[in-house]
Amino acid sequence: MNEIKLDGVPVGESALVRRLESPPGIRRRLLDMGLTAGAPLTCLFESPSGDPRAYLVRGAVIALRAEVAQTIFVEAV
Repeated sequence: MNEIKLDGVPVGESALVRRLESPPGIRRRLLDMGLTAGAPLTCLFESPSGDPRAYLVRGAVIALRAEVAQTIFVEAV
């Protein structure tokens, strides 16, 4: 298993969520948005400045800033 941080997933590529190392409040919100272990996601696009980036997770598009994406570990597919 080769884990990378979510912000390392290239635009257009997919990955599976492996684990979260976020502070408790942020962790709860991420779990509520569907970022649970094994959840598939795709990096759709990034803003012109590169932050935030948009991800498709369980049919919903969510935007995450790099500081949050760095606390999410994924496995590329």
